[in-house]
This record gives sequence, structure tokens and C-alpha cells, in this order.
Amino acid sequence: MTPIEIGLMSVVAIIVLIYLGFYIPIALGVVSFVSIWLMRDNFDLAMNLLKIAIGDSVMEYTFATVPLFTFMGLIVSKAGMGTDIYQVMNSGFRKVKGGIGMATVGANAVFAAVTGSSIASASVFSKVSVPQMLRYDYNPRFAVGVVAGSSVLGMIIPPSAMLIIYSFVAEQSVGAMFLAGVVPGLMLAFAYIATIWSMGKIAPNYVGGRPASDYEWMSFKEIFSKTAPLCTLILVVLGGIYTGWMTPVEAGASGAAVALIIALARRKMSLHAFWQALIETGHITAAILFLITAASIYSRMLGLAGLPNELSEILANNQLGFFWIMTIYLCLMLFLGTLLDTASIILIVVPLFLPLIEPMGLSLIWFGIITVIGAEIGLLTPPLGISCFVIKATLEDDRISLKDVFMGALPFAFVMLVVLIILINYPILSLAILN
Repeated sequence: MTPIEIGLMSVVAIIVLIYLGFYIPIALGVVSFVSIWLMRDNFDLAMNLLKIAIGDSVMEYTFATVPLFTFMGLIVSKAGMGTDIYQVMNSGFRKVKGGIGMATVGANAVFAAVTGSSIASASVFSKVSVPQMLRYDYNPRFAVGVVAGSSVLGMIIPPSAMLIIYSFVAEQSVGAMFLAGVVPGLMLAFAYIATIWSMGKIAPNYVGGRPASDYEWMSFKEIFSKTAPLCTLILVVLGGIYTGWMTPVEAGASGAAVALIIALARRKMSLHAFWQALIETGHITAAILFLITAASIYSRMLGLAGLPNELSEILANNQLGFFWIMTIYLCLMLFLGTLLDTASIILIVVPLFLPLIEPMGLSLIWFGIITVIGAEIGLLTPPLGISCFVIKATLEDDRISLKDVFMGALPFAFVMLVVLIILINYPILSLAILN
């Protein structure tokens, strides 16, 4: 077999293995290692490339951001700051049709700015927001759909693990990726709120709900006490990166330290909770870095196979321009989103398309935002919508089926697609803060 044939078979094999339930880094690493061995008929070369992949990936100083931001997000979650910001948002939207849903989106956007995790957002707001909406007679399908849809904000609003993974694959600045995610993340949040408002006007029966008449306006003192901690963290992390005072690693360390101080000052952090946060940080960090190592040898295998160059030649011979390349890329992302998780999609697809995007003079930072949002749509689509599974598992409510969660999330997946198309057509929206 030719290297091209081996490369194509390896990509298909990786997707099949992941879909069958194999651990993603194992599928990426083993298939890539064997493919290199077969292509060059040299076991020592495959071993040497594996060593280089490990040395060039997880040993990078930049990846210190992974445990630091992960630890900060876990401390924020365990300290109950997500509940605080939700209560403030709920107070502001309480008399609007679908107001609790809007409050959930707003709270998720703020919460995402300090956790960077869709799974954490889905878990927290499933416990906080869904019972509240059901209490006020909201449609259960709408209630879980709002939480599922808004939970994906954690992967686009910085800090985000997916942006970190993309920055490695595309060799871009983590700080630049973080800043580029701010405007698209806010656009998505406002689009969700506008969608909920429109639903309340056009399909009030689908939204359901009754006015939360027992809610009172919070005093300025209450609002300040509940929002000040999160606002301080956002100012420290994003403000430090944006002004250039801190690198992403330094911002992560500062944010983790400030989060811990706030949690201790509020007496929301026990020794047991602190230890659990450390253990979970270790687990998450090890998983992400293992994934990055496997992605590194996968990229080298693609290069040896010549697959990206072959793809470029095919598209060039067919005279496909920007529109068709982006259409093919988007369709591929949406298709794989129904089968694979976000990290897998980024690691498998991006190395194939980067050689096509770079010669066109397009920004790889903009391309990263498009990639993450496109892959994130998969979190809301069956059969592998991770956020939807997390919500179902967290609720433990027999009245709400997994089908209800997926159907409720469908309108928000469509909104994501619309925002994605806008961002593709107007790259300046992703790069505004960087210019």
C-alpha cells in the first residue's frame, strides 16, 4: 500500500475505534504509531517520532495553563459562585416571559468566563436552573434545552480547554485564542437570549412558565456581594492577558490563587473539597496532556503520509474556492459532531485542513474559533451529545427523558449554526479585540 492509502485507512480506523468506545488518545496514538511503522517499515523511526512527540508537546511551558485554569474552574464551581451569579440574573429577568431561561444563559456566560468547561456548566445549572424552571411550570423540554444550549458557552468564552488544544495543533498563541473567543462567545449568549425572547412571543406554550412573583429585586449590596468575586476573577485573568501584564500561564496561576482566597474568605472551601479539587485537576490535566501527545504523533503521521498535501491538490484541481472549502469543512465538522466529542474532532480534522487555510492568507486564529464552535454543535446533537448526557445524568428525574434533552437543545444548536455562518462571513468579529 502507498503512504496515502495507509494515511486514509488510519484516519478511518481512528474514527471507527473512537466510535466503538476506545479511549481517544489510545486510538490516536496506537493507530498513528502503527501507520508510521507500516509506511516506512522502520520500528525505530516510529519509536523516535513518538519520543519527539512527547518532548515537543506536553513539555511545552504553555501547557501549564491546563492544570491552572482547571483548578481555578473547580474551585469556582465548588465555592458555589455559579449559584450566586444565577440568583442575580434571575432577579433581573424575573418578570420577562422565559426570564429564568434568559437568566440561565446570562449566568452561564459569566460562569464560563472563569471555568471554561461545558461539562461543569451543564452539571451546575442542571441542579440550579432546571428545578427552578419546573417549579414555575416551564416546559421541561424547554428547561433542559436552555441549560444544554447555554452550557456550550464554556468552550468558546475563555479560558477554554478546547481553545488551548487548538492553539497547540495550529501552533497559535493561547492568549490570542482566548481574546478572540470573547466577542463570538458574547454574540452566542445574546443570540440565545434573543431566541428565548422570540420563543416567548411566538410559541409561548412551548416555553411555558408563569411570572416569578415571589422574587424581589436584589439590593445593590446583595448584587455586589454575589457578583464581585466572579468579576474580580474575570478582571484578573482576562484583564491581565489583554493588557499584556501577564502571560496566559501567569494569568492562570493568579486566577487560581484569587479563586482559592475568595473561596476561603467565604468559608466555602473545606479541606476535603480542596483535596477533591486537586485530585480532579490531576485527572483532567493528565487526560488533556495525554490527548495532546497522541495528537502530536498523529500530525506527524499525516505529514509522512502526505495526506494534507494530497487533499490540497484535489481541491486545487477541482478549482474549489473559499466558499466550497468552508462548506466541506463545516459539513464534515457537523457530521463528525454526531459521532465524536469536540477534542477528537479538532485533533483529527484540523491537521488535514490547516495546509489549505494557510496559503489562502486566512487567520488561523479566526479558523480556530470557527473550528471550536462547529465542533461544539456536536455537544447538542445525538447520539453523542455529551452535554445532553451530563444533564440527564445530573437531573435523575424520570419525567425528563434523554430525548427531551436532545429535542430541547435542537433550537439552540440551530442558533449556533447561524452564529457560525455569520462568523465565517465576517472574520473581523473574531479578531476585533486583537486588532
